[in-house]
Parts: sequence; C-alpha cells; structure tokens
Amino acid sequence: MIIITGAEGFIGSCLVAKLNEDGFNDLILVDDFSDGERSKNITEKKYTAKIERKEFFDWLDKNEHLVEFIFHIGARTDTTESDEKIFKELNLDFSKTLWNACVKYGLPLVYASSAATYGDGEFGYDDDTKLLDQLQPMNPYGRSKNDFDKWAVTQNDVPFFWAGLKFFNVYGPNEYHKGRMASVVLHAFNQIKETGKVKLFRSHKPDFNDGEQMRDFIYVKDLCDVCVFLMTNRKHSGIYNLGSGKARTFKDLVKGIFVALNITPQIEFIDTPEDIREKYQYFTEAKMEKLKSIGYTKPFTSVEDGVMDYVKNYLQLNKRW
Repeated sequence: MIIITGAEGFIGSCLVAKLNEDGFNDLILVDDFSDGERSKNITEKKYTAKIERKEFFDWLDKNEHLVEFIFHIGARTDTTESDEKIFKELNLDFSKTLWNACVKYGLPLVYASSAATYGDGEFGYDDDTKLLDQLQPMNPYGRSKNDFDKWAVTQNDVPFFWAGLKFFNVYGPNEYHKGRMASVVLHAFNQIKETGKVKLFRSHKPDFNDGEQMRDFIYVKDLCDVCVFLMTNRKHSGIYNLGSGKARTFKDLVKGIFVALNITPQIEFIDTPEDIREKYQYFTEAKMEKLKSIGYTKPFTSVEDGVMDYVKNYLQLNKRW
C-alpha cells in the first residue's frame, strides 16, 4: 500500500497515474477532497481509498501495518499567499507530524520541497544541505519549504529512508485547476487558442532581454520517474534537486507551443505585475549531480519534447494523465 498526499493536485495526481501505469493500484489518496474541479484529476485512477486530510493521521495509526511507502506531495503552493499561518499549518506542522509518524512506524518517506527555497539564487542552486541556513526565500511559501528542509536535516530520529525533492518549474497535464499558479505552458496555450499570440513578462533587469528570463523547466513525467526510482531503491537519504539541470528561456518554452500547434510564433511583452515583480526569479538551474550520483541515469525530457507531448496529447484533447 502506497500513500500519496495531495493526490488530487497537479503533481500528486500525475504520480498516481505513473504508479497505475507501473502496476501499483493499492494506493491511498490523501487530500482535501472538497474541490470538484480537482476531483477530475483522479476520476479514472485506480486506488484503494480516499482519506480526508484531517482524518489521515487517525487512519494511519490504525492502518500503518499495511503501508509500504509514503509520498508527501500535498502542500499550500500559492507563491502569492501571504498568510504565514496557512503555511505553518499545512507545509510545516503537517509535514513534521507525518515525519514523526514515519519514524514511529518505520515507513519510508519522499516529500516535496521546492526551488523557491533558493530565493533569487544569490547562493546558486546547489542541493548541499550545508547551504540551507544561508538561503533567503522570497515568499512565505519558499520559507515554509526551507524551514522544513532545515528541520529535517537536524533530526536525530529519521525514517529509515527519506528524501526531500526540490521541485523546479514543473509543467504538464492535470494542472487545469491551478488558475494563476498554473504553468506558463497552460496559460500560453490558452492565449494562443484565443488570440493567436502569447504575452510574456517584460524584463525589468538590464542584463536580461524581454522573454529571455531563464528557468529550469521540468516535465512532470520526469519528476514522477524520479519519485518511483527513489521508492524502488530506498537508499541514500537526503535532499535532492529535481529539475532538468538545464535553464531555458520563456521564449523557448512558448515557441514550442506554437510549433506543436503549427502556428507562426507571435509574442508580445507586458510588464511583470507589481505584486510579484520584486520576488520574480530571473534565472534558475538545478545542480543535478547529487541525484545522478546515487544512480539516476534516465535523461530528462527537453522543453521541445515535453511541450509537444503536453500540447498534442493533453491540452488539445482536454485530457488528463
């Protein structure tokens, strides 16, 4: 039995799809299941039960002997949310309680961290845990993730295997419900379908041209492959970056959508909204040597191939994975 928290969300539901494809159907899905739109992400999935987040720890106390692995993907992920109490409750306190339960019951744990922990990147994007105290996240979401990472690496009592994954810019199917927090690919696809063109944020820094802000974009299917690798290997606990390892421009990303749709690219530039302008990252690139050093060898999907698959097989068909 495998537990996935945040199972109705973007990444959580994709992980469920990947596990189903690999023949794992004895799954316990944990989430707040009150959002009807998100529920479409798991409509056709195979699983054993759905457990409400607020009831989960009571359930786990009674059923821990059946559990083999836990993926803790659930979190409050809105980078514009300013209420620190929400992040403390969902991203910090819940995660600590789950960690301690894994210690108590001898359960392995993989949890979602974030590249938002790196802030503006002044200390680089190195997943060496010695650097955690130096990092300066730029929003409460990033701080909550870094606070848990720092807490985890100082614990004397740890799960027999655990891994924290710093997700970089993830895109792919099952993010229809995310609104403003959805990937640029989804927003750009919708703009192109409506107007034939796409708007990107103008650069507000002289050393970056418009549209050439760079991010480490990782296709969600690659992320799920890494999760399954860690579940099947269960060695070398620690915190790992999870990006492609190669920064690409937003221009590259949206050009891939035009190519997939066989449309001539038309790109316009607009000012970055003031409420996120000071917190906007202009460059991210995951240092991936640590994950590769423990035996992960599968190549990461290029932006061109990832966008093509996403657009052709999901967005154009309004399908989910």
